[in-house]
Amino acid sequence: MSIDIANESGVDVDTDAILDVARHALDEMGVNPLAELAILLVDIEYMSELNHRWMGGDGPTDVLAFPMDEGSVDHGPGESSGEPALLGDIVLCPEVAAKQAVTAGHTAGDELHLLTVHGALHLLGYDHAEPEEEREMFGLQARLLSGWQARRRSAKEPS
Repeated sequence: MSIDIANESGVDVDTDAILDVARHALDEMGVNPLAELAILLVDIEYMSELNHRWMGGDGPTDVLAFPMDEGSVDHGPGESSGEPALLGDIVLCPEVAAKQAVTAGHTAGDELHLLTVHGALHLLGYDHAEPEEEREMFGLQARLLSGWQARRRSAKEPS
């Protein structure tokens, strides 16, 4: 899986963990291992601009997902055309994530991991506009995140 990450936010974040949680989520979802994803971390000003331009929103948001053409999404070996899938871009705002983390009672890093999984699910076509979609997406998001956290904990435990 090719995942490019660029931190243009001015905030020091653990980009390795963000890459790892994104890779975990996409692997668990059966996405073609040749798939390509870009993750961009931006400041509040740029996120506000993107939110206004693409979503019609005011002010910054925590995460935006920009999927490529849905026809190019390859969800696994059963659908593989042999060509790598271009999933799209996930844009994260660490400053907004840090504020949300305080409210949620966890670290800014934990919030960025959650938002990365959330963005990846949006790229795969999941949404939360309707109550049933929200239950499905947020349940899947929680399962993927807890699976990644458990794997990380067990990797850190001494043998």
